[in-house]
Amino acid sequence: MTVKFTGGCTCGAVRYECLAKPVMTGNCHCRDCQRASGGPFVSMLAVPAAALKITGEVTYETKSDTGNIFSRGFCAQCGARLFGKSAGQPRLTIITAGSLDDPSWYRPAIDFFTSSAQPWDHMNPALPKFPKMPL
Repeated sequence: MTVKFTGGCTCGAVRYECLAKPVMTGNCHCRDCQRASGGPFVSMLAVPAAALKITGEVTYETKSDTGNIFSRGFCAQCGARLFGKSAGQPRLTIITAGSLDDPSWYRPAIDFFTSSAQPWDHMNPALPKFPKMPL
């Protein structure tokens, strides 16, 4: 993969560019991600916050289902979920893999919050599993 990658929301009001490789990739199976996506998990990548440039208005309005402060970034125009930030890892920003302009290079490395995974979700057996967040 090239180091620079880009993405954005559905309507194009929010765009981003990252100049660093992801430090982590994975599928989050927490209930919040299930509710936000309408599916069994959200595929995501964590990048250094300093390497991410965001243009457009993003709102951060939610907390995690565990009660920890974990803000979610949504486009203020179309509502697309794009980013996440944990108070416990302020130097990292989470990007939803589906918002990448070219998501074909994305490869999840782990499944986490598997304690909340749905019984009908067929996870890749080759990926390491973590009942909570491993970081």
